Amino acid sequence: MSKRTIHPDFLNHLKHKDQSLIDLYTDLREYVLEMHPKSNELLYHTHALTSLYTVLEKMGDGFCMIPIYTNHLNLGFNKGTVINDPKKLLQGTGKWIRHIPIKTKSDYRNKDVETLIKSAIDLALEDTTAKYINQGLIISKIKN
Repeated sequence: MSKRTIHPDFLNHLKHKDQSLIDLYTDLREYVLEMHPKSNELLYHTHALTSLYTVLEKMGDGFCMIPIYTNHLNLGFNKGTVINDPKKLLQGTGKWIRHIPIKTKSDYRNKDVETLIKSAIDLALEDTTAKYINQGLIISKIKN
């Protein structure tokens, strides 16, 4: 279990969501952090309140994200078009990003999604050319 608390900037916006979305987000975030505890977490509030998980400190090195919309959230994959998805779980039509709609814990707490997340982490680590990787940072890009 991760000991990482949710950043106050993010909590300030998250607290306005329905409790069911907050609970689902919190558990999904924990699930991602359990698989890669040293992930950096970049926080944004644009069209969605989003936490992005990266191997470095920049968006382009992300492996997955959790965007929270008004009534739902997704588990997004930055390079979803190139990771192996034998069960065809990923949705979307973008050039790179694909997502899984999340309605319940069973939508992500399963072996197929675990495999997708681990593949995305491996790909992000392979793609980086950095010699030093900052780990476990929480970086808020949220303007209050």
